[in-house]
Amino acid sequence: MKKKLKIYIYAISKNEEQFVERWVNSMNEADGIYVLDTGSTDDTVKKLKELGVNTNQKSYQQWRFDVARNDSLDFVPEDADICVCTDLDEVFLPGWRKVLEESWQDTTTRAMYNYNWYLDENNIPKISFYIEKIHNRNDYKWTHPVHEVLTYIGNTKENVIKCENITLNHYPDRTKSRSSYLPLLELSVKEDPKDDRNMHYLGREYMYYGKYQEAIDTLIKHLSLPTATWKDERCASMRFIARCYKYLKRYNESIMWLEKAIKEAPYLRDPYIELALTYYILEDYPNVEKYCLEALKITSHEKTYINEIFSWNETVYDLLSLAYYYQGEYQKALENINKALEINPTDERLIKNKELISQKIH
Repeated sequence: MKKKLKIYIYAISKNEEQFVERWVNSMNEADGIYVLDTGSTDDTVKKLKELGVNTNQKSYQQWRFDVARNDSLDFVPEDADICVCTDLDEVFLPGWRKVLEESWQDTTTRAMYNYNWYLDENNIPKISFYIEKIHNRNDYKWTHPVHEVLTYIGNTKENVIKCENITLNHYPDRTKSRSSYLPLLELSVKEDPKDDRNMHYLGREYMYYGKYQEAIDTLIKHLSLPTATWKDERCASMRFIARCYKYLKRYNESIMWLEKAIKEAPYLRDPYIELALTYYILEDYPNVEKYCLEALKITSHEKTYINEIFSWNETVYDLLSLAYYYQGEYQKALENINKALEINPTDERLIKNKELISQKIH
């Protein structure tokens, strides 16, 4: 008979009282829940303790996510068979423990499972991928100051299983500041300049901050690294370079990089849609039509964090309706605005556009 496994949740928290009850309810299938609070000034700690969560507190003079994660892991009892790292803005779908127990073998070191990073207002996943934050007690540590990675340090071969029937949903507070990310990413790249993942993230962060030339230079460095071989991420770096050039109104360079992105990962919708959006700015409607139609040929939605929301929502039909409208093809414009409205029926601009198109037909 298979022995009963001891499964513990661990997490870090700071000012997340709004999430505590929902999070604890979804984690309660575990044998214990352990939280390291890193300086809450609200009722996070009080609420956690009231719900029976084992809670420690620690303040940090120099903040690093990897250090805090490792400190929170140290808080987990040594008799743990399985450690499950989550954040308080995440929710497991019920039944996760049973699936994990049935899947876990004596030789298993880590589990991979579904993560819905972005869900729309109807709770429909829009960006989903696999994550691997379930692991055994002693063979892992967290590395990197931000966008921290669970790194294997065991002596035997790592054995990762895939649990398709475990799903974790992400419901973040999108008003929360990410101001600490940029300096931590700069530190991460300084500590390990050959790490392609963090170079990509740093370039993306510069783009978010409007530091377009720094973003372009950093993303080109990412593409030049020998370890930067994942085509999805390379494609994203090329798209972000193109986006920076678009913001700088250097459209020829933007188009050039988007064409490179398409060649890098022709199976992803994202570069086609971005190229259509760029041609729309330039009022080149035949090319808007061309690249939207190319995007629609791609029907398989890859499970990767690289996907853009606009690649799988109403955007492609919205763009097509506009392209057809400006080319005088009003019936096709109407067909596509109707498809856009099927996906997003309350959008005022789409509703008004449909009225304008309908007037042209009648």
